[in-house]
Amino acid sequence: MSSLEGIRCRPIGTIHSPFVEPRGTPIQSTAGKAFRASVEVFPEYSEGLLDLEGFSHLILLYYFHRAAPYSLIAVPFMDSVPHGVFATRAPARPNPIGMSVVRLVERRNNILEIQEVDILDGTPLLDIKPFISDVDTRRHTRKGWLSRGIRRLRRTRDDARFAGTP
Repeated sequence: MSSLEGIRCRPIGTIHSPFVEPRGTPIQSTAGKAFRASVEVFPEYSEGLLDLEGFSHLILLYYFHRAAPYSLIAVPFMDSVPHGVFATRAPARPNPIGMSVVRLVERRNNILEIQEVDILDGTPLLDIKPFISDVDTRRHTRKGWLSRGIRRLRRTRDDARFAGTP
């Protein structure tokens, strides 16, 4: 048995958002600026939140618990042409892990109030990392196939094409 075969993740919390269905949810957090949510970090992990309130933005890593089974070819929300799933941010993927950069509004004990949300209600939280613009931002990047339609991002919403069963 390879040491990689036993990889397991367990949730450290739950994300509570206004989006109960995939359809209509913003497809990226920058398109969800008007929406707020809360992150409930389980009590056994709350000590790990020490000093988090000093950061304006957080990177949330989570499990796409409502995603459909994956295909290695996907037609993403921002295009009508099939692409390799790894060239997209489609939620239906071999390891259905999502990532969002959100704004931290407030921390109350083990509850984080956040804004700029594109995450479904009840989503299992896997990890939190501080977003640090000096480290996490790159200049002069290429957007690949997405460069043709990036201007549509703010108005594009989930149409449930990657939704699995609840």
